[in-house]
Amino acid sequence: REMFEEYRSFADYIKLYELQRAEGLLLRHLSGVHKVLTQTVPDSAKNEVVREMEEFFGALIAQVDSSLMEEWERLRNPDYQPAETAEVRPPGAEEAARDITRDPAAFTALVRNTIFIFLRALSSGDCESALVGLSAQASPPDDAPPWTAARLRQALDAYRVDHRFIRLDPVARNRHHTYVLPSEDKTRWRIQQVLVDPDELNDWIAEFDVDLARSRETAEPVVSLHHFGPLTP
Repeated sequence: REMFEEYRSFADYIKLYELQRAEGLLLRHLSGVHKVLTQTVPDSAKNEVVREMEEFFGALIAQVDSSLMEEWERLRNPDYQPAETAEVRPPGAEEAARDITRDPAAFTALVRNTIFIFLRALSSGDCESALVGLSAQASPPDDAPPWTAARLRQALDAYRVDHRFIRLDPVARNRHHTYVLPSEDKTRWRIQQVLVDPDELNDWIAEFDVDLARSRETAEPVVSLHHFGPLTP
């Protein structure tokens, strides 16, 4: 629950609690949580938050290297041998299985987690940490300067003139506040995230670029900040 509510990645959680020697155990636990959500909780009892949680943990588990599970099994049983399979798979199947963008819903959950990690740091005024989880902007729009902590802090100060803070509650993270706009050549996504505020003006957005090719190469979302400012009419 803490990972989901505080927008923490697997690596982030490992670092926070110094769980480097128990990564396999954590992954095993998360797999159990996801199994309960998908196989035990009836669809009639699921609301939007539960469905998003199900997608988030499914995508997170798929992203983490499966070798962690094998390493955990070896720690428990020195004689452990991974099960062999005689299944014949077509050329390129393994590469396709490692493609984190192949499932749009699961990949969107990972991208949204990156965005809310950014917003969590930003809401506390930590502009340096907010930018750490993002990729450097490849080509700033309209010859604009690159996003630095100083530039982001200036934009945040402008936001706070008319808005008390950025909400990060379940209402704010509802998926209808996130707009995914694929590029015509299908190589990038533009993500528009509405910033929900206590007065529900909701008149500012954070825009991000997602590089799909680099995301496939690195097996994690490659997200860069494109725009942070008020909605234009």
